[in-house]
Amino acid sequence: MHSIGNDIVDLHLAKTQSNWQRKGFLQKQFTEEEQTVILTSKNPFLQVWLFWSMKEAAYKCYTQKYQKRFFAPQKFLCKNLSNSEGVVKIGSEVYVIKYSITDGYIHSIAQKHISEKMVSKIIFTKNCLSSTKMITQSVLSHFSAEVSLKKNKIGIPYLYQQQNKMPNSITISHHGNYGAYAIIG
Repeated sequence: MHSIGNDIVDLHLAKTQSNWQRKGFLQKQFTEEEQTVILTSKNPFLQVWLFWSMKEAAYKCYTQKYQKRFFAPQKFLCKNLSNSEGVVKIGSEVYVIKYSITDGYIHSIAQKHISEKMVSKIIFTKNCLSSTKMITQSVLSHFSAEVSLKKNKIGIPYLYQQQNKMPNSITISHHGNYGAYAIIG
């Protein structure tokens, strides 16, 4: 089964709730090479949240495969390859990242192997409390049969049909006024 991860950052919320310039933040979250890229970037704010989103997406992909949660952001090494692609390396694992940056959000999708059978969607909601429900409804609308979404004990989502786990991989993310998901398989 292929694994997939995604992350979305609401840039308006990140601006008001997170001070990436506070003492120690960059050193704790990013490698020296990443810090150099951030600090020499035309837009350090966007570069911080792009690397953050790439790391989160790769982390979700990694945890789907290994079923283990941990906190070690400096072990995730980010590189931008273009204005819409990058890679994240975790030990010997390399994840391909496809990302998009708009005025409102940064969205990253990570995969170990690129799948042509991927479906992804970004959802805007004015009410943050309803975003989880809206994302779930949108995910389930891709299937004709009765399908449910359940998370395992460490919070990884899976799709089930008649109590049987489906072979699809799914990833869900929400932040502020945005939600996103991606499905492969």
